[in-house]
Amino acid sequence: GRTLHRLTTVTSVESFKFLGTIITKDLKWGATINSTVKKAQQRMYCLRQLRKYNLPQATMVQFYTAIVESVFIFSIMVWFGSATKHDTWRLQRIVRSAEKVIGCNL
Repeated sequence: GRTLHRLTTVTSVESFKFLGTIITKDLKWGATINSTVKKAQQRMYCLRQLRKYNLPQATMVQFYTAIVESVFIFSIMVWFGSATKHDTWRLQRIVRSAEKVIGCNL
C-alpha cells in the first residue's frame, strides 16, 4: 500500500494533565504536588468526620489507605525524586495529621 504523510501542527502549551499528573513545559512537578496536596486535604476532611462515629482504628486506617494515601501513591514514582523539601514536608504534614486523627503511626 501507499503511505501518505501529512504535516501536523503541534501546539505548545504551558501544561497538560495526563492520567491525573500535571506535566508542565519545564518538567517541574509543583503543579502536580499542589493538586495532590489539595486532593489529600479534601479527603482528610472526610477522615475527620468519620472520627466522630468512633469507628475502630483498623477501619480508619483502611479508609486512610484507600481514600487519602492512594492520592499520594498514584504517580509518586514520577515526581517524588524531584520534589523539594518544602513539597515533601507538605505531604508529610498530611500523613502526620492523619496519624493524629486515627491515633496510630501510618
